[in-house]
Amino acid sequence: MKINLSILLLAVALAGPAAFAADTPSNMGPTVSERLTLARSAIAAKDWARALNELNTAAREEPRNADVHNLLGYSNRKQATPNLPKAFEHYKMALQIDPKHKGAHEYIGAAYLMDNKPTEAAKHLAMLEQLCGNKTCEEYADLAKSLSDYKAKNPG
Repeated sequence: MKINLSILLLAVALAGPAAFAADTPSNMGPTVSERLTLARSAIAAKDWARALNELNTAAREEPRNADVHNLLGYSNRKQATPNLPKAFEHYKMALQIDPKHKGAHEYIGAAYLMDNKPTEAAKHLAMLEQLCGNKTCEEYADLAKSLSDYKAKNPG
């Protein structure tokens, strides 16, 4: 019995998605949102390697996520041996994606203080005042304190 080749191809094409659906795992692993939660947990535990692993994976999956880049910058800055060039790279990416990202402005300001560039930190403090509309939002208050502490330790 001969089957018409076009009918066979049509049948395979129509059955294809349904036939392979059972092979698709129901759990594809953590979402970017879940990876951010895992990374924040690792950051709270100061487990920088685990945080960087989750965040780097999240960045590959969603490269235009400002929160991911902000936390990558933070984790690179806070680890035992800070990687400031990598931190700056990620903070700048976060701000390129979202110029109003308050956390990225606070953290890049702190990184500039670590790099002995208080003038650059002050620029981000001024941006935070503008974004917050006041001087009482958490990001502004934290960076203002860090800048004040820096100036107290480095008069002149």
